[in-house]
Amino acid sequence: MKKQKFRFLSMILIAFMFLLAACSGGGSKSSSGGGSGESGGEGTVNIGYTGPLSGPAAFYGERTLNGVKMAAEEINEAGGVDIDGKKFKINVVSLDDKYLPNEAGSNAKRLIQENETPIVFTPHSGGIFALQVFNQIDNFLIGAYSSEPAIAEAKNPLTVMIPPRYDRYLPPFTKYTMERFGKKIAFLPTASQYGKDWAEALQPYWEEQGGEVVYNASIDFAKDTDFFTIITNALKEKPDVMFIGGASEPTAKVVKQARELGFEGGFVIMDQAKLDEMSRALGNSYEMLEGSIGVLPLVNSEEAAVPDYVKKYNEKYGEDPGSEAGLNYIAMHIMAKAMEAANSVDDPAKIREHIEDGIANIPEEAKIYRVDGIDKEGGNFLYQLEVGAVEDGKVITVPAE
Repeated sequence: MKKQKFRFLSMILIAFMFLLAACSGGGSKSSSGGGSGESGGEGTVNIGYTGPLSGPAAFYGERTLNGVKMAAEEINEAGGVDIDGKKFKINVVSLDDKYLPNEAGSNAKRLIQENETPIVFTPHSGGIFALQVFNQIDNFLIGAYSSEPAIAEAKNPLTVMIPPRYDRYLPPFTKYTMERFGKKIAFLPTASQYGKDWAEALQPYWEEQGGEVVYNASIDFAKDTDFFTIITNALKEKPDVMFIGGASEPTAKVVKQARELGFEGGFVIMDQAKLDEMSRALGNSYEMLEGSIGVLPLVNSEEAAVPDYVKKYNEKYGEDPGSEAGLNYIAMHIMAKAMEAANSVDDPAKIREHIEDGIANIPEEAKIYRVDGIDKEGGNFLYQLEVGAVEDGKVITVPAE
């Protein structure tokens, strides 16, 4: 596993160095412009974003960007970021990287050079690894939206990892499904590097708990649209549980076809796929998802600030928010308060040093998750983990710790 990650990071580094040698800047369009910090564009601080805003992952990218933008708008409406009585409005500058690590790296260079962004948000592990190659040299903070543990394990001092690490889900997911369905599991996750890493983490843990992996394969959602053959082969091994995941819509199709082939067991759903989004893809019903365990949908959270946030988001974007929007929303609020505590909008190291102050001063209306602190070495936020399972056609909360 470590060798695979090393090769993956090495490939990104080589590709990125080649890109920088061959050209400068990207072909994406910026959503807004303007100066940044105290030295340029006084009264404004630019916050960068690079993510997939076109192509198959555009829906995902738009939701993460919505979270950042919505928080920025609220901060501006409240007067902006207060630095010694001077107010700085937040201006979000977004670029499309089409989910490609080299494009993310090029975009980040452009955001730093043209917009002087002290923080760049990006919602995919490939882009985050590409940015970690040079963010200390170019002096900017990465708002990393990915649950890949290797991001924290890199101990990059200018990275903040926004979602919970996915390895924290292994114990509650395993305990619930083993107790309810049994110990034989079939692996059918997405064929991406993220899916492979998830599988490599789950398999030894599952086996340590006395379980057995009876089938181990993956699905390339970029190429495959019909999963009957691979699911049929998995079901020949009589699994009690299936491990699945990837984007929500194709993962929902895996569930549908498994049920059509007679599978009555449970589903362990990696955190990339979301129960609420999968239910919408299955006709706004949780019936086929019976026995599934995954990330608790934000709309099912009992945090006091959630109902008002869901209402505001729905009014603005015409849909319920998922964790992509919610986690980036609270992260932007934390960053703004960290700037105030650092007494700077343009010193990434100081902002990073004051993240805990930012967490302590989140506005009450923005507390849609319980953030307990930050791992100072890894840079990952520490949460009260929220896990959801489907029982009798409804989402219930499962104890996570």
